[in-house]
Amino acid sequence: MNIFRLVYAPFGKRLGIKDTRPRKAPNNPKLEAAYRASPKLKQPCGLAKQLDMTERQVERWWRLRRSQDKPSTLVKFCENVWKFTFHTGNFLFGLFILWDKEWLWNIDHCYIGYPHQGVTDDVWWYYMVSAAFYWSLTISQFWDVRRKDFWQMFVHHIATVSLISFSWVCNLHRIGTLVLLLHDCGDVFVEAVKASKYANYQRTCDALFLCLIVVWIGTRIFIFPYYILWSTTIRAPMLLPMFAAYYFFNALLCLLLCLHVVWTFLILQIAYNTIQAGMMEGDIRSSSEISDSPENSNHSTSNCVNNKKNT
Repeated sequence: MNIFRLVYAPFGKRLGIKDTRPRKAPNNPKLEAAYRASPKLKQPCGLAKQLDMTERQVERWWRLRRSQDKPSTLVKFCENVWKFTFHTGNFLFGLFILWDKEWLWNIDHCYIGYPHQGVTDDVWWYYMVSAAFYWSLTISQFWDVRRKDFWQMFVHHIATVSLISFSWVCNLHRIGTLVLLLHDCGDVFVEAVKASKYANYQRTCDALFLCLIVVWIGTRIFIFPYYILWSTTIRAPMLLPMFAAYYFFNALLCLLLCLHVVWTFLILQIAYNTIQAGMMEGDIRSSSEISDSPENSNHSTSNCVNNKKNT
């Protein structure tokens, strides 16, 4: 993206982030073909015999080749700053357009008059921009470096896209806008913590991480289930007759809540490690790449970056 090269990359360099490139693996067409067939080194002994190399030479080539596919710290910083920019802008835009909407202040208005609820231009744009962003994350995930939390994030993106699409088709856009607003609020701090960590602004990172814990738990663990889910599961049936599609909509919301609980546990794990170490040594919702090296293979749960591990 041009914005990465023209804006975010120079900004990252001014903060002292170096665009270091790993040493390239020697040209070896047969090893390259084996790597493209499966990035995980499964049978180094067999490859070594086929290519008349030692097993150690094959493993060294494989490590170098894997490191070529990993983005540099500057690239990861740019990615997080871009997401931070989007979530901040989208949250402020959502807050601006919903400020005068009655359902922001009284959630019962999400159902009163349903399904004859018109869509204003600002809500239309809010929905389309959010849908485009999450569709892009879902698709680009298959081309980006594979992360350890690939499937968790894939399920999250699919659930989010399904909720956006389903709520739009079923004219449940009012409750949908509240869910979008709530999620953008927490994601602002997720990306800010990552970016400050890459820039080595440790004190800023620690302060933002504390804010993240407060905002994340407040929005994802309290407001989302006790306000949004309570409204869709308990209050809504009191105000309008239920239909089959509505239960599917609620099931997707419950799936999001399950992911929130898992990620909250992992964030609190990092917080505990932070207290023990005296600084934030982990990352949020694991952005780390999968590695075959022994020192990385013993680390962490599926989507938590443990101590001393790169994002």
